[in-house]
Amino acid sequence: MWNYFDAMKTVSAVLAAVLTLGFPASASAGPRDTSARDLPATKAVAAPDTYVLAAPADVAAEGVAVHADGRIWVGSSATGRIYRGDTRRPLLKPVEAPGTVERGTTLGLKTDAAGNVWSVGAGSLTVHDRRGRLLSSAAAGTGPVGPPTLNDLVLTRDAVYVTDFANPTVHRAERHGIRLGPLRPWLDLRAALPGFPAQFWFLNGIVANHDGSTLLIAGNGTEALWRVDTATRATAQVDLGGRSFGADGMQLRGRTLYAVVNYASPNGVYLVRLQPDLTKGEVTDEILLPGLPTTLAVHRCRVYVVSSPEVRAMPDPACR
Repeated sequence: MWNYFDAMKTVSAVLAAVLTLGFPASASAGPRDTSARDLPATKAVAAPDTYVLAAPADVAAEGVAVHADGRIWVGSSATGRIYRGDTRRPLLKPVEAPGTVERGTTLGLKTDAAGNVWSVGAGSLTVHDRRGRLLSSAAAGTGPVGPPTLNDLVLTRDAVYVTDFANPTVHRAERHGIRLGPLRPWLDLRAALPGFPAQFWFLNGIVANHDGSTLLIAGNGTEALWRVDTATRATAQVDLGGRSFGADGMQLRGRTLYAVVNYASPNGVYLVRLQPDLTKGEVTDEILLPGLPTTLAVHRCRVYVVSSPEVRAMPDPACR
């Protein structure tokens, strides 16, 4: 007699046969793309190649950060305003972030694990939540050359390090989550630059290795990359085979250094493969770009490059 149990046995046999024969690999078989979790699973959405700011053309986009969740943040060197968007959509909109417009410029941006936005410009460091609420701030004092122009920053477990474009100085503040200690001069690079002119443009991009024991610092004018031990403050030039490398913005992923170069070499994105101790490296990729790129962020297998007034996205050469 045909009953429920006979039917279930038949269904199970059919399923077993199908699984034995196999299906072509499904697009959803790999890791889930959490950045697209609120989109219909049946639709493939192509990420934009260009992101524009809902702002005048002279907004002068500068710093960029892309958080793990796909949120993208861009600063304005002309107004200090911060813009927020999503890597799936091309338009970035302004965020009301107290302290940024007041300082008149925003250059470097980073996000922490919680998605808070850390930014620097003029003489201040600010921390905002993703909605723009001010969480912490710190001010830098005058350096050996003059008033500070804070350029870029990097977060480690217990500190934030900030470069100064107007001084040969790295500033440092202790951090406990979002709570900041005073922002004080921590390293004067004049000792590493004998005979360096008193008036010059100084420090640009800064990155740290995974445990925060080593910093890499770049400067347009020096045309060099500097390695700093955070325990001893010992400073040495990274050996890149003698080539000019006056990088602006940078990001470090493992032993691959991504850098924007816009001085003394053709403008573009350069990838450097570093030795484990970060003392030497070799340029492995050069992506030459029109205009004046200033900085970048790397997210998944894309590189987001600021070239005012927009942000361009391109495939990551390291994702081969």
